[in-house]
Amino acid sequence: MTAKRVVIADDDADIRGLMVIAANRAGVEIVAAVDNGRAALDAVTAGGVDLAVLDISMPGLNGVEVAEAIRGDELTRSTLILMVSASVQLLSDHGVVADRSDSFLIKPFSPRALSERIRSMLGLGEPA
Repeated sequence: MTAKRVVIADDDADIRGLMVIAANRAGVEIVAAVDNGRAALDAVTAGGVDLAVLDISMPGLNGVEVAEAIRGDELTRSTLILMVSASVQLLSDHGVVADRSDSFLIKPFSPRALSERIRSMLGLGEPA
């Protein structure tokens, strides 16, 4: 079975590092770990990505704009989207996030919580 492929995007290097640790723990292949929405969108549109983990607040294209572009493209529409934000207000605004993502996580989160969410969203069992 081929590994599930994930793109990670967060403009905070420390948080991005935690996301990489969590994704590795989840047993997925990290296609790209980037610091902006444009690079995230480019990585997803290159194809073969199962899940995009997107920070909402990023320079250039923010996570919501990236999610809208993913959902608006027939080739990437089925890519799962996990939004992360320190802002409960942004995440709880259903007009912004619920319609454009499959799940969300509020910062700060533990790598374990993110790893479990990634595995759950991708239908992966418990880690070996």
